[in-house]
Amino acid sequence: MIQTFLQRYKEAFGNAAPLPVAFGYSHTPATEEREIPRCMIGAVRKVCDGEPLTLTAGNVSCGGGSLYTAFAPMQERIPGFVSETEHYKQTPGQVREYIHNLDIRPAEKPCLNFVRMDRLSTLDDVEGILFFATPDMLSGLCSWAFYDNDADDAVCTRFASGCCSIVTFAVQENRKNGRSCFIGMLDPSARPLIPAHELTFVIPVHRFREMVQTMEHSALFRKAYSIVKKRINGETGK
Repeated sequence: MIQTFLQRYKEAFGNAAPLPVAFGYSHTPATEEREIPRCMIGAVRKVCDGEPLTLTAGNVSCGGGSLYTAFAPMQERIPGFVSETEHYKQTPGQVREYIHNLDIRPAEKPCLNFVRMDRLSTLDDVEGILFFATPDMLSGLCSWAFYDNDADDAVCTRFASGCCSIVTFAVQENRKNGRSCFIGMLDPSARPLIPAHELTFVIPVHRFREMVQTMEHSALFRKAYSIVKKRINGETGK
């Protein structure tokens, strides 16, 4: 499945599109554990260059990152920080309710691995497929997701930190065999760590297995998107 998908992906988006990244929990690290700067997002983006990343309770130092990767419970300072320092929510109570409603369960395995998909041989232990996507790429990814799903939440954008929009939503959706995909990286605190023209698009792996079956029939391989593909790859003007 992986190689077939990657072939179709390159046909749909061209060589200029970053290859997607698979992530999931495991008992085995994908690479040597290394120190991560306070926010993990920059390290996750670098996986697109080919080097795997392993996150653990020992190298995720950000309180939000450790919460949303399910390696630690919420720190008491987080509601006040998100509300009174970052001003992302009006009151600390709203933050507490938001986190309570997420119902994050502690990770059952010690490693959260991120691996570029061309370096995977299996989707075992994978929770989600992550794309760093320009607006033109998002047009294709959303069209693909909408193709066989009429639900209002076929593609969602929700309040979240960068790491929550990537990891937490995908893990929870995957474990209930859900069909929603998620646009993320609207978090101003994390945005400087990725290119200015990118957002993220995450497909839970349960949904991904469905979508691979419809990919070649979707708008990705029709005339309208072929024109967008040319712009992604610098073959046309603006």
